Amino acid sequence: MVFPGLALPEHAPSISEELLYPDQKKLGLTPEFLFNRFVLYIEECRRLQAKYRDKIKISVAMEIETYSGYDTFVPSLMEQFSPEYLVGSVHFVDDMGIDYSAEQYNATAEKIGGIDKMYCHYFDIQFEMMERLRPSVVGHFDLVRIFDNDYQNRLQKPEIMSKIERNLEFIKKHDLIMDFNLRALTKGAQEPYISKAILERARELEIAVVPGDDSHGVSQVANHMSRAIEILSHHGFSTNWQKPRGAQTA
Repeated sequence: MVFPGLALPEHAPSISEELLYPDQKKLGLTPEFLFNRFVLYIEECRRLQAKYRDKIKISVAMEIETYSGYDTFVPSLMEQFSPEYLVGSVHFVDDMGIDYSAEQYNATAEKIGGIDKMYCHYFDIQFEMMERLRPSVVGHFDLVRIFDNDYQNRLQKPEIMSKIERNLEFIKKHDLIMDFNLRALTKGAQEPYISKAILERARELEIAVVPGDDSHGVSQVANHMSRAIEILSHHGFSTNWQKPRGAQTA
């Protein structure tokens, strides 16, 4: 598979010790270390962007997090690093992680008051993030289902579906792109993020949906891309994919 362009949306560094992932804490990493490593990463991306500009269009992007203080922290990162565009993602609900392990997921749900409430909080946080930052791409829209075996039924609950519908309408109104995130398949899920019911509604609203491998290493680049094309084509999406605002195109 040949690509005319490549996007490199690295995770923004953590804002505090409390919001580090368990594996980061185990390794003794700090927000300062992660910030300095992010600086080096961006510098290397810019070097490669310049080196290969006549061969491939590389976009240096940033995947943001949503936790207390992100509304000022993220703009400060944008000012310092000038990414071509943002991927707006939610990995924390009420400053508690949801995607590291099933144990973490269930503990967060219990503290919030149950999985249904966690879904509702998740989609509210996502909406707030989109309103405040207007990311060009909305990352793994329904990541909140990651460790929920009953997610297909839960997503249909009126109190949850109404929030999904609100968020989809916002995405359509502001011409944002939905990430058809394939990492779910890499980790053994039956379908990508976005799940089928939401994907069908996105198609009805004529929202742009673009596959992303969410690779965490060179060996994962373009994983499941053929499957993504098959699914999106089956649902009537164009494979002449919309490019994020700010992405390198020429």
